Amino acid sequence: MPIHHCVIHFLEKKPNDSPASLNLSAEPLNDQDKLENLLADLNHHYNSKPSKSWAFFNNSQSSGLAQQLELLLTEQLDFYSLSEQLAKAWQKTLDEQQIFMRAHLCLVHYHQGAGDYLLITFLPQTQGFSINAALELTDVQHLDLSQMSLAARINLSEWRNNPKSKHYISLLKAKGGKKVTEAFAEFIGCEEGADAPSETRTLLQAFSDYVDDNELSEEHVKEKTNTLVRYANQQSRQGDAVALTELSEVLDEENPQAFYNHIRNKDYGLSPYVPTDRRTLSQFQRFSGRAEGLSISFEAHLLGSKVEYDEAQDTLIIRNLPTQLKDQLKRQN
Repeated sequence: MPIHHCVIHFLEKKPNDSPASLNLSAEPLNDQDKLENLLADLNHHYNSKPSKSWAFFNNSQSSGLAQQLELLLTEQLDFYSLSEQLAKAWQKTLDEQQIFMRAHLCLVHYHQGAGDYLLITFLPQTQGFSINAALELTDVQHLDLSQMSLAARINLSEWRNNPKSKHYISLLKAKGGKKVTEAFAEFIGCEEGADAPSETRTLLQAFSDYVDDNELSEEHVKEKTNTLVRYANQQSRQGDAVALTELSEVLDEENPQAFYNHIRNKDYGLSPYVPTDRRTLSQFQRFSGRAEGLSISFEAHLLGSKVEYDEAQDTLIIRNLPTQLKDQLKRQN
């Protein structure tokens, strides 16, 4: 993935009365081989984090970062100056919010797939050991990207080309607590635009309704469920939302618009691109079975609430029956 620019600065705010310190790098980094390896590791660890929020610039006219990015993309501001302004803004935030931290602020502007991205992250360092040529233990500092917890990735192409989008910014949910999370969101100048777990549950509900309406066999339901989860996880690993048209195509190659039309006709309120939550996806499972004219299928999360299983009596108790089923039963009485 081509890297346009990368700058790393260092900030520290100690738990005392001293002001936050900022050590600006002299110039952007330009060792492409090392930068590509670093970016690959950064994206790998960023994508592997299950808890993210999706956001958009709350007001592109007043957001400092949004204004600076406009200037950057129109070549009225160079990337190093952008990074310097952001570093000084975060330094001010550390003092005003009394946030104590010691980390490198890393900004990477790069191209991946069909889009340009800006990754803003704080690189955590940890103390370790190494063995020198004399076979002696020495202390070393190294980056521990597995502990990355404060970062944001902005899809610049989505932001510029789709003004109505509300999920072109993704943010990790910081381990430092609500105070740090809110300070970082204010620093970015964004607000949450999509609740990924809720959006994912709605998408899965739409899928469950789809397979029920089409009375698919147990084998086909399992196959399509695996396809949906596999596609959604693949998009998540790439840092992208689920495209409903593309998902519809992979679910049914013979009738590629079937699932998409189902969602549009039932009006689930989903946008064409759905940010998904990997934890919610991993919990998605359907129980189903068919025998002697009886077919039963329901989502795992209903077990214990709407569906109760009595193993000793070999019975299922189903509460809040679907309206269509109740109407059919009433007509039989």
